[in-house]
Amino acid sequence: MRLPIRVYAEQLGVNPKTVTKWRRHGRSITLRPETAEMLDAMKLRCTPEVLETFHASLAEGEGDPAADGQPVEPDPKSSPALGPATVVSHKFIPIYVGEAAQAITGAPREPGPGGLEHRSTPAAHPDAAADSQLHLYDCGVVIAHLVQPLRVQNLGELAAWRYRTYAADLVWAGSRIRELLSAQPQTHTPAPTYVLSAYLLEDSPWQGPDLESALQLLTTPSVLVDRQVPEAAVRLGDEVERKLLIEGFEHADVIDFGSRAVALGLAGWSGVAYHPVAPERALPMSSVVALELDVQTLWALSTYVLDEVEAGRDPVMPKDYGWRFLRGAYSRLTAARPQETAQHQLMREAILATSQLPDRLRAAQEALRDSGI
Repeated sequence: MRLPIRVYAEQLGVNPKTVTKWRRHGRSITLRPETAEMLDAMKLRCTPEVLETFHASLAEGEGDPAADGQPVEPDPKSSPALGPATVVSHKFIPIYVGEAAQAITGAPREPGPGGLEHRSTPAAHPDAAADSQLHLYDCGVVIAHLVQPLRVQNLGELAAWRYRTYAADLVWAGSRIRELLSAQPQTHTPAPTYVLSAYLLEDSPWQGPDLESALQLLTTPSVLVDRQVPEAAVRLGDEVERKLLIEGFEHADVIDFGSRAVALGLAGWSGVAYHPVAPERALPMSSVVALELDVQTLWALSTYVLDEVEAGRDPVMPKDYGWRFLRGAYSRLTAARPQETAQHQLMREAILATSQLPDRLRAAQEALRDSGI
C-alpha cells in the first residue's frame, strides 16, 4: 500500500512497533487469530494494483529464511559491520529571491517533473571536491545543489558531518546569492532556512535487514548524534549504531519506494536514502535529483506566499507566476504520466507525501487566487 508505518498502523489499530516487527521478521511470526482476521480484512480492501505489488514482494522473498518459516530473531551477540561505506551526498538549499532570479544568467536546463524551466550556473562552494550548482527559476527561487562524494567509516560519522556542515552551508548559500544579486533591486533579503539531504549509498558491507536498517538511519540521522551543539555534533558511538542495526531501526513516518530485487529507496521528512541493487534496471539517482529540485522550488515558493499572507501582506509575485502557475505545477507533479515507470511513480508519490508539498501548494494557490494574483 506504500503507506508510512505510522499511517498503516493507525488504520489497523495497532502500535507502529508491531508493524516494524512484522516487517523485520516476515513469515517467521505466528499471528493471533484476531490479528490475522484484521490483516485479511485489510487485504480485501486493497486494489488490484496493490495486490500485484504484494504478491511480487512475496516472490522476491523466496529463499529467505523468514520466507521459509524459519525463525530469524536478531542475535544480541552479533556485531554487524558499521562500515566503511561510499555515499554520495546531495544537499538542496532553496532560497526565495523574487523577480531578481530572472536577472541571473545561466545555462538552460531540461525541465523537471513539475515542468519548471530553469537555468544553472556554478556555485563555487569552498569544498573543492564538491560539485556545486545554483539552479535559477524564473518563478523567483534559487536552489543551491551540492554533490559531495564521501567515504565514511560508519553512518554516525556521516550524520555528524551533516550537522556540522548544516549551518555553514546555509551561510555560504545566502552569501553567494546576495553576491550575485548585489546589483539587482530586491524586495527582501534572501535568507535560506533549511538544507534537505538525499543520499546515494553506492557500496557498503550491509546486506538484507542490515542494509534496510542502514537506509532507515540515513533518512533519520538525528538518532546517531548528540545534537546539543549542532555545529559541533558528535557521533553517539559504536554501541548505539550496532544496537539500531541489530534491532532493525525503522522510523514510523518514512515511506518505502523501493523493490528488494531492483533498488531500495526511502523518503522521509529529512530527506531521501537510495541504493540501487540492480543498477541496470534501477531508477537513476538523477531522477530523484530532478524531482527534488522541483519539489524544493515549489516548497520555497509556496512557503513565501503563505508567510506573506500570515503576516497580513499581499505576496509580490514575478509576472505570470500566480495561482494558475501553482495549479499547473500541482497537476504535473501529482498526476501519473503514460511514460512514467512504476519505480518513478512510487518515488514521486513517496517524496510528495513526506514533503507535504501538495497541501502547501493548494493552500498557496487559494491564497493567491483570493489576492487576485
